[in-house]
Amino acid sequence: MVATRKSGAERDLSSHVTRQPIRWGVVGAGHIAGRFAQGLSFVPDAELVGVWARRDVQAEEFARQYATHAYPSFDDLLENIDALYIATLQDSHSYYALRAFSKYRAVLCEKPAAVSARELKSLSDAAKAANVLFMEAMKPPFYPLFLRLTEHLAEDPIGEIGFVRAGCSIADAPAGHPSFVLERGGGALLNIGIYEAYLAVRFLGRAINVQTLGRLGQTGVDSFASLNILHEDGIAQIFCGLDLDGKGDAFLAGTKGSVTIHENWWNPSRATIKYLGGRTVELNEPFVGGGLNYETAHFCEVMRSGAMESPIITHDISMKMIDIIDAARTELGVRFPFEPT
Repeated sequence: MVATRKSGAERDLSSHVTRQPIRWGVVGAGHIAGRFAQGLSFVPDAELVGVWARRDVQAEEFARQYATHAYPSFDDLLENIDALYIATLQDSHSYYALRAFSKYRAVLCEKPAAVSARELKSLSDAAKAANVLFMEAMKPPFYPLFLRLTEHLAEDPIGEIGFVRAGCSIADAPAGHPSFVLERGGGALLNIGIYEAYLAVRFLGRAINVQTLGRLGQTGVDSFASLNILHEDGIAQIFCGLDLDGKGDAFLAGTKGSVTIHENWWNPSRATIKYLGGRTVELNEPFVGGGLNYETAHFCEVMRSGAMESPIITHDISMKMIDIIDAARTELGVRFPFEPT
């Protein structure tokens, strides 16, 4: 059986009422900033009004490419926006987020929002003190496929989900990629494993015990890690790497059936649900705009509601995710030079 519906983007774009646009600014002008800018054109009532980056030439090129304005300073950017997307490397996420909170600007921060639970707590506390919205940009749960799967499992469940398996390893990143730089918060766990940590936390709750096997690369970052995790509601097996080719699917096992989210599971468009007795359901939900537009649209709606947290990617969810990464880094002996003692 094949189940298809109009995509979430098509439903939203066909029914929205025009409102005052939310003015977005971007700090950082690299690849992920470009993906955000491309996706923003698919978000109703939102506009990109500016960018700032440490390299003026890069910011100006970004502004030309995406028809926006390159501001001469980060403070100037903050003065002219409603919401900030942080698209820099994770070693600077905290710095830019705290600056934005001091100006009472809402912040959507690229994952991982912080390099540690300690740092994340300081950010969430500062956002609450400033009474502004702060959300980690964790894209999978906002894709049409994930939303459709959530609906389907509520109507036609696979029983109690007790096991999650997911992973991704990328073998073709260039040698100079920031993921290999310890001083910038590199490594597979923070750059890739945070996605898998989300899936485990989403379906199994808080991690109770994290057992990690892995290896460090020549630069001191974790180049591969495999985690067995005991959660409140089950067991997860996740992996992440920078030296093997392992772009794959995700698997959820329940008492009455199972789900396979086909590759690439973090940009999901297809899932297969198998039930005890042999019944199979196929879900197909293509996405538009590159995918970052869905989390951005959600953020805009939360912002308009006046809430300080997303009901889907709450501060607590982000904390449970980074707790897993912290535990794995500790077991592997990965510590960044900029982290406080």
